[in-house]
Amino acid sequence: MDRVNKKNLITGFICIVVLGLSLLGGGNAALSVWNQNVRILNPAENKELPIYCVDTKKKEISLTFDTAWGNEDIDQILKLLKKENVKATFFFSGDWVQRFPADVKKIAKAGHDIGNHGDNHKYMTRLSSDEQKKEILGAHSKVQAVTGEQMELFRPPYGDYDENVVKTARQLNYEVIQWSVDSLDWKDISRQDIIDRVCDNKKLENGAIILMHTGTVYTKQALPVIIRRLKSEGYTFVPVSKMILTKNFYIDPEGKQRRK
Repeated sequence: MDRVNKKNLITGFICIVVLGLSLLGGGNAALSVWNQNVRILNPAENKELPIYCVDTKKKEISLTFDTAWGNEDIDQILKLLKKENVKATFFFSGDWVQRFPADVKKIAKAGHDIGNHGDNHKYMTRLSSDEQKKEILGAHSKVQAVTGEQMELFRPPYGDYDENVVKTARQLNYEVIQWSVDSLDWKDISRQDIIDRVCDNKKLENGAIILMHTGTVYTKQALPVIIRRLKSEGYTFVPVSKMILTKNFYIDPEGKQRRK
C-alpha cells in the first residue's frame, strides 16, 4: 500500500472516531478532540494557529504565568525572578488588573512581558466574534490605563481557542500564545510534581514555552528549583516577545513557529 493511501486511511479513521465521539459524548469533549487533531489532519488548509513553541537553535525558553486569581505570591515570585535575573511573561485578566493595579505596575516596572488573558477569563470559543473582541479589548484598555503599555500577546483563558479566536486576536494586532510545557500547577499538585512536570517534560527543548500560574499553592516553592535546574542544563530564560519571530514566519501543524 503506498504512502498516500495509508495517509488517507488513517485520516478517514480519525474522522470516524471524532464523529463517534461527537455523537456519544457530544459537546465540548468531542470538540476538544477535534481541535487537537484537525491541525494535523489538514495541514494544507492554511489554518490560523496559535504559537505553542518556537523553532530556534538558541538554547532559549520562555517562562509564562497566567495571572487571574490571587496576588499572595506575586512579591515572592518577582523577588525570585530578580534574584535569578530571569524575565518572564505574565498574562493578565482584566479582572485581576482591576483588583491588583499596584501589582501590575510592579511587574511592568520589573521589565517583564505583559500579555492579555481576556477581560473576564471566559471560554473564548463560546463567544461571538464581537464578544471575543470585547474580552480582548477590555483587558487591553485596563492594562493600558495602569501601565501605559500596548500589549501584543494574547493567551486565551483555559487555552480554549478555535480558528475564529485566532483570527479575531490577529485582527486586533495580537499574536496568540499557547504553551508546549504544562506544569499543571493550577491543580495544586505537589512541589516535586510541578518540578518533574517541567524539568523532565519530553517537550522541553529550545524554544519551549512553559505554562505556570500565579495564585497557586506550590508554584512559588517549585519555581526556584525549576529555574536553577534548567539554567544548569544550559537554558536561558527570555520573555516570549524576545523569542518569537515577528515577520517572515509560519506556524507548522504542531504549533511550532518557524522561519520561512
